[in-house]
Amino acid sequence: MRVAMYYNNSEVRLEEIPIPKIGSGELLVKVVASGICGSDVMEWYRIKRAPLVLGHEITGRIVQVGEGVEHYKIGDRVFVSHHVPCNTCRYCLNGHHTACHTLHKTNFDPGGFAEYIRVPPINVDRGVYLLPDEVSFEDGTFIEPLACVLRGQRFAGIQPGHTVLVMGSGISGLLHLQLALALGAGRVFATDINEYRLKAAQQFGANAVIHAKEDVPARLRQVNENRLADRVIVCTGALPAFTQALQCIDNGGTILFFAPTDPGVDVPVPITDLWRKEITLMTSYGASPADLATALELIRAGNVRVHEMITHRLKLEEAGLGFKLVAEAKDSIKVIIQP
Repeated sequence: MRVAMYYNNSEVRLEEIPIPKIGSGELLVKVVASGICGSDVMEWYRIKRAPLVLGHEITGRIVQVGEGVEHYKIGDRVFVSHHVPCNTCRYCLNGHHTACHTLHKTNFDPGGFAEYIRVPPINVDRGVYLLPDEVSFEDGTFIEPLACVLRGQRFAGIQPGHTVLVMGSGISGLLHLQLALALGAGRVFATDINEYRLKAAQQFGANAVIHAKEDVPARLRQVNENRLADRVIVCTGALPAFTQALQCIDNGGTILFFAPTDPGVDVPVPITDLWRKEITLMTSYGASPADLATALELIRAGNVRVHEMITHRLKLEEAGLGFKLVAEAKDSIKVIIQP
């Protein structure tokens, strides 16, 4: 079968490898659509394991069913989660499924930018989701990224009436924007350095957009009744955004660092300035099975407009172009590979 083999962001080769053979309790899925995630182009994060087949936002059809599999059949339309938790460790039992050591080690074989994937038994048990008729293969590729966003906002405690500032208007930022509005946020503002993405933020409902090179705290006060934000969500690894976030949060507010910086980069935190203001700083990572199930329902119900976010549909042999588009972060939002 054909795969898009990742060597670095500038070198993604179309190669041939054998179709995986499945064992008992496993599934073979023909990949129909696979989204390129922003984390796929975090070169420092990926290159240490290269060459490898990336891709974890996949939908497809089951074409083989291993012995002992009871709940799925050939022809089923599915979304498959690459990482799954054990559900029994102290992290899982305390609601921190994405800190689970099992979740960090599980995956399907070889990766979503391939014609077929083998789904191991543990993923079959707790990481395969049937797609409702209302959810297309393309829209289903948003289940995983939306679930990550949902988990972050759940942890950050976004409530109806809150003012939310989203820093970075790429795919994650636009999903955060839409979900915050769907959850009843009073006002949602978005920043970016790219005019194309600021326009996209307006199209998806931002009450106002702010160019990141402006005086963001001052502009935020201008459009928000002279107040800062109740919640700030940082969806870019650009260091200035982390500094701006600390300047844009209101007393009693929470900053969610949804995106990481490059490794080795430290962010200075003015603890004394935050001390009496009761500011919460937090991160979130990945999604639990419950988050994925909820994200699927949000997409099915049309609460988040995912289909309109797709800007490019590419063949497997065009995966290199797809990685270039996502890495450049200019005139694209969601890039989908269709093997």
